[in-house]
Amino acid sequence: MILCSHALFRNICCAASAALLLAVALCPEVQAKGIQPVCPLQASPYLSQTITNTSRVNAADDSERISNSLAISRQLIVIGFMGGRVRGSNLVHREALLAKDLQDLYPLAVHAAVFANHDGSAALKTILQLLDKNRDDCLSAKEKTDARIVIFGHSWGASETVALARHLNELSIPVLLTVQVDSVQKPNENDGRIPPNVREAVNFYQSEGLLHGRSSIEATDPKQTTILGNFESTYRKNPVSCAGYPWYARAFMKSHIEIENDPSVWNKIEALIRTRVL
Repeated sequence: MILCSHALFRNICCAASAALLLAVALCPEVQAKGIQPVCPLQASPYLSQTITNTSRVNAADDSERISNSLAISRQLIVIGFMGGRVRGSNLVHREALLAKDLQDLYPLAVHAAVFANHDGSAALKTILQLLDKNRDDCLSAKEKTDARIVIFGHSWGASETVALARHLNELSIPVLLTVQVDSVQKPNENDGRIPPNVREAVNFYQSEGLLHGRSSIEATDPKQTTILGNFESTYRKNPVSCAGYPWYARAFMKSHIEIENDPSVWNKIEALIRTRVL
């Protein structure tokens, strides 16, 4: 009789366990919790070519990151683009010098980097990694809205400036400021219309010589973007030294590289950027 009771109890428990497992399996809420969320950034076709898994930091790196978190929580990301086929590390050019000066002045509050104008995907990858504060390879809504980004460039680099801002707009990432210096539009790009994720934009240009930049830019949505101005420079009476530049640049695109090397223009740009450092 006792053996029968034990067998009956075991059968009831097994039946109850099976029913419980079936209920859990069919419960939509439990199923939803068991599904891993898909990161919108990783699902983007454009980003699939530019994002790689971020290396995991070890305990020492993590401790250092936490200790500096207050200083860099509102870090200004400054991205520059060179014109022509110039490398981002070429310190003959003002773009690279400006980034270096900003990084030296604000080692924690600013992350400044300059890229060749064909390296837009590398610049985007850098931005996304910097915004990913918790290193989970996926930007949250807060990490996006907390972004503080300035992008600048000369010639083709100015065109790439707008192109990068447009990619960030597709990801709902805001940009504080874009700066174009004698912007020359690259194929398949539109450097004249500033996307609505950009808060402020400014354009510096010259109209002399064989190669000259865009004379005006406009906001796609004037309610979202303020155009600070389109400012023209002239060098007929006040030439600027372009020492260190190739002979062919000085011969055939003199005014185009004069504005790139003009201290008065770049002092204004630096002042605009420094007002955005917290």
